[in-house]
Amino acid sequence: MPHPAVRLAAISEEPLSVPDVLDHLEDPTAGGLVLFVGRVRDHDNGAGVKALAYSAHPSALERLRDVCDRVAEEYDVTGLAAVHRVGDLAVGDLAVVVAAVAAHRGSSFDASRALIDTLKAEVPIWKHQSFTDGTEEWVGAP
Repeated sequence: MPHPAVRLAAISEEPLSVPDVLDHLEDPTAGGLVLFVGRVRDHDNGAGVKALAYSAHPSALERLRDVCDRVAEEYDVTGLAAVHRVGDLAVGDLAVVVAAVAAHRGSSFDASRALIDTLKAEVPIWKHQSFTDGTEEWVGAP
């Protein structure tokens, strides 16, 4: 059964919306909200990035929900949200949005950091980067 603090865990082909994520975390008991937004940058390891595409394994949503449940269990939070984009993205597009709400800021910071770090380490979503020099690279692929 999902942890009650997990308010949103999704993978989307549509552009991500920070206000939508925040709407899922409305909570009058929460004094701290920490939000992390990952955006497509125009470079990686010194190479210019033209665009990228994210692909997700069929198990990615289940794995994302599991990560959210574990973080909610480990940290004293009242709400968690995590959404990752898949498909073709341009420089500046939002790739991932995670947030945590808790009674106090410390728990919000700790849970938000654990959520993004664990998501990136464990959820099977892979990035295909296209560089300005015409080369390409897969990141995180098995």
